[in-house]
Formats: sequence, structure tokens, C-alpha cells
Amino acid sequence: MSHIPGLRVAILVEKLYEDLELWYPALRLREAGATVSIVGPKAGESYPSKHGYPARADASAADVKAADFDVIVVPGGYSPDHMRRNPAMVEMVTRGIKLGKVVAAICHGPWMLCSTRAIQGRKITGFYSIRDDVENAGGVWQDDACVRDGNIVTSRTPDDLPAFMKGIFEALAGAKG
Repeated sequence: MSHIPGLRVAILVEKLYEDLELWYPALRLREAGATVSIVGPKAGESYPSKHGYPARADASAADVKAADFDVIVVPGGYSPDHMRRNPAMVEMVTRGIKLGKVVAAICHGPWMLCSTRAIQGRKITGFYSIRDDVENAGGVWQDDACVRDGNIVTSRTPDDLPAFMKGIFEALAGAKG
């Protein structure tokens, strides 16, 4: 694992997020020296996971900018369906992609990528049930543990988290090198 001091990471949160898909990246990135901010619709509000574990938002998506971060992580579960109803959250991910930030989404997280209208022709994976959504948004579906297309990193399920994190670190190395 890399040690990347000064790295700024936003992990998006909304209700019904998949526990491991938020906390595993948060802890691994903190371990690498990153400053991790949990970003939700409202700063200070707690959002329950699919299993009831709360994650408190450090910041509101309306109060931060994609340019403030090096990485934006979109966990799965059912939270991406709620996230994409929030224009500030969609705008943050859209700008992150356009600015070349590392944007990583796992499981149902690529639903947010679909809402950005910025994945035309990009290779994407995710939980198998969202394949039609990805393809209808112009993404090129691939069924692999981790798919990296430039600054976009995607994975399918919690079982893919080690490959997902490897993909994020590789994308960061590519962005910095």
C-alpha cells in the first residue's frame, strides 16, 4: 500500500449505504495518510447503512467542490439511488470526472456515474443488476472485479474491495506520475 500524505478524499454517503463499501475505503485511505471527509446532503447528519450502522457527514455536498479533493468514492448499497436525487451530489461527481479527479464507484455506485452523463464510451462495472443503466448511459459494461478507465475506477461487490482499492491506488499513481 502506498503512503500518500496530503491526499484529500471525499466519500459520499446517503441512507442505506453498504457498510463495507464506505468503511473499507475510508479506513484504507486514512491508513495511507489521506484526509477523508464523509460528504452527504447535510453536514452533521447521520445516515444509516443497510445494516443500521450510522455514518455522520462531515460536510454537505452543497458546501464543497470536486476541486477540493483528489478522490471521490461512491459506495453502493441503495444509497446511490438517493444520492442522485441531490443535484449538489451529482454535480460534485460530474465535476470530479471532468476535472480528472479519481472517481471510484462500487456495486450500485455507478448509478451516480450514470446520472453524470459523463460515462459515454467509458468502461464500467458494478453490481450486475445495473448493467442496463450503465449501458443506457453510454458506458461499456465489463464484468471484472475492478475496471479502470482513466480516472474512473469501478468494482462489483464487497468481495471486490481489495481489487477496488488497488485500482484506486493505481489511478492515483497514474494521476501523479
